[in-house]
Parts: sequence; C-alpha cells; structure tokens
Amino acid sequence: MVREIFSTITGKYDFLNRFLSLRRDVAWRNFAAGKMRFFSTRRYLDVACGTGDLSIAAAMKHPQIQVTGLDFVKEMVAAAKDKVQKQNLAGRIQIMEGDALRLPFEDNHFDVSGIAFGIRNIPDRKRALSEMLRVTVPGGQVMVLEMTFVQNRFFKLIYYVYLNYLLPAFAKIFSKNPAAYTYLADSIMNFPSPDEFSKIMEEAGMVQVEKHSLTFGITWLHVGRKAMSNE
Repeated sequence: MVREIFSTITGKYDFLNRFLSLRRDVAWRNFAAGKMRFFSTRRYLDVACGTGDLSIAAAMKHPQIQVTGLDFVKEMVAAAKDKVQKQNLAGRIQIMEGDALRLPFEDNHFDVSGIAFGIRNIPDRKRALSEMLRVTVPGGQVMVLEMTFVQNRFFKLIYYVYLNYLLPAFAKIFSKNPAAYTYLADSIMNFPSPDEFSKIMEEAGMVQVEKHSLTFGITWLHVGRKAMSNE
C-alpha cells in the first residue's frame, strides 16, 4: 500500500512536503544536517530518502562526506537521482533502491544514519531503527526527523483543521489519488508522541536519545547514539 501511494505522488512529493509542513520542511532538514557529526567513516546513510532533499542538505552542510540515499519506491529513486544530478552532486551522493528493513550494508559502515518523514510509513519501526543502528559505527548517530500531531493545545486545533479539512479539499482538486493525502494525514495524527518514540528508539538499542521540537512541535528531531563497545 505505501509503495503504491508514494509511486503515485512522486511528482507532487516536494510540493506536498511544503504543504504539510507549512513550508518549514527545508529549515527542518537543515537543522537535522547541522546536528550530524562525522568522525570516522565520513559516510551518511539517508533511509527512505524520497526525492533526496535530506541527502542533498547533508552533502551541502558537510562537504567532506559521502552520502548514500536509499528508497524502496523506484519512482522516488529516479526523481532523487535527477535532483542530485541537477545539483552537481553525483560524485558525492549515491542513490539506490533498497528496503529499510534489510539494509544492504555491512555493520558499522556509516557515521550517521538518518530518516526524514519516512519512519511513520514503516509498520515495523523498531526493526527499521535496529537496522539503522546496525550499520552505524559505535559512537555514531541515528537520526529521525518526523512529523507528529502537535501537543501544543492552541496549535492542535489549527493543525487538526489543516490536516482533516484543508488537505482533503486540496487533494480533491489537484490530485488523481486523494486517498494518498488522507493516508498521510492519518499517519501524522497516529504517530507516537515524542516521549513514546524516544522510548522506541531506546528499545531498539540506542543510548543518550535526545529530542528537539521544531515549529510548535509539528516536527521533532530524535537523535540516538550507538554505544561504544566498552559502555
């Protein structure tokens, strides 16, 4: 279902991200890229990379690194490759098709592994996080940038109306697949709270999990660390 939904909205994916985020998604990705720390392999893995925006943000922020972007929707992979070419970053960013639950990399391969606006679309989130942790070096970071239903009492009502009334109305006018937009709204509203998701990251094996609220809590950046062997 998820693969089908995203294959039908690839052409509108970037616009959809701007719409869902109130045009804040670019700043959120830049914030996440600024939190990345490279100290060993100088490699970054972007899981569920979509059209490649976080891959590009990481490469632009950290000119010394190599980036691998992975997505299981071939249409997204094609769009990401095209965007990377247009940014003249093909020498530093590799985009490939692959499954977040079975990452095709050896253990301890990346300084940082991350996922932006993708973990809510993976039913077995703990397994996906465990895979990201597996391919991250000891002492490295696992980062999750994700939208959730806001906790702020005032803004909660506004965002509820936005997701449940404005977004469906927009979809009926502009989209050939309005059900996809309904799914995306539901996935945001049903995503675990920031505290609940931090606990899921800890259960997946991460230590020193921290979280950062962005734009009234529309989005949160979660950062976990892979323990060193002597910890």
